[in-house]
Amino acid sequence: MAYPSAPILTLPDDTPIRPAADPAALDAAAAILAAGGCVAVPTETVYGLAADASNGAAVAGIYQAKGRPRFNPLIAHCDTAARAARLVDPGDIGAALASAFWPGPLTLVAPRRAGAPVSDLAAAGLETLAVRVPRSEALRALIARLDRPLAAPSANASGQISPTTAQHVKASLNGRIHLILDGGPCPVGVESTIVDVSVSPPRLLRPGGIARETLEAVCGPLAGVGSQVTAPGMMKSHYAPRAALRLNARDVRPGEAYLAFGPHAGIEAAALFNLSPAGDLVEAAATLFAGLHALDARADRIAAAPIPREGLGEAINDRLERAAAER
Repeated sequence: MAYPSAPILTLPDDTPIRPAADPAALDAAAAILAAGGCVAVPTETVYGLAADASNGAAVAGIYQAKGRPRFNPLIAHCDTAARAARLVDPGDIGAALASAFWPGPLTLVAPRRAGAPVSDLAAAGLETLAVRVPRSEALRALIARLDRPLAAPSANASGQISPTTAQHVKASLNGRIHLILDGGPCPVGVESTIVDVSVSPPRLLRPGGIARETLEAVCGPLAGVGSQVTAPGMMKSHYAPRAALRLNARDVRPGEAYLAFGPHAGIEAAALFNLSPAGDLVEAAATLFAGLHALDARADRIAAAPIPREGLGEAINDRLERAAAER
């Protein structure tokens, strides 16, 4: 089916939600994207706000809907590694990482190829580009339908808690985007790990859904994060709830909600959400943003329990530290 270009669509007063597994809903979403609109799509990490990455006006619609700073680059999502390789030169290390972890929650930052069909706005004026092949069947199906990459940052107002359900998207962006595809809760629950393979040694820019140790088994030691914003999720204040967030809390003060991890017997709080009663970091990553959403609706202050920093704990702590940063 062809999806010809058309003028940018009128935004609905009430953004509809349709099942991501419905082929008719995917066709409707593809038509919106071809017309320059924005569609929220479930992925294995968080819900993404997709637009045609080759269309500067469509990409501008993402920034407008999110209220996102324009120097913050976007990820170009592809349905295959072959399409991603037409956008960037991943080099030997990037190719090895792609082979090992795509489709999946890994984003590679690599030199952008001349003539790559991605707008300069999506790349934020950089000579590199962030690319990913997601595990999400819905997102890959949309890319295949359009035959072009999709830019897709998290489907929430910029800086706020990332969405892991369609209702989270609706609460944040209702009336600001054209359609929400509902694929249920996101199984990974934190954004993709981002590795910059344009430098040697490769650099871990953002911890995420694949642990550092797992990546290093393929590519060797990863250097640490730099100070320049060269990929999504690197701004100091990000993923922030409305409530004030206190980290590494071993007690709960009066009026605080509690974001627990592991056993919490005897702790009283204004509200409580346990990321993983069993102390499982994979479960905690999957429930992190849902927990922040739930507590943010019930309290003005949140105390977060200490989280171990090994494995996916590195990504969880990264999100919590950015959520607690001065705004």
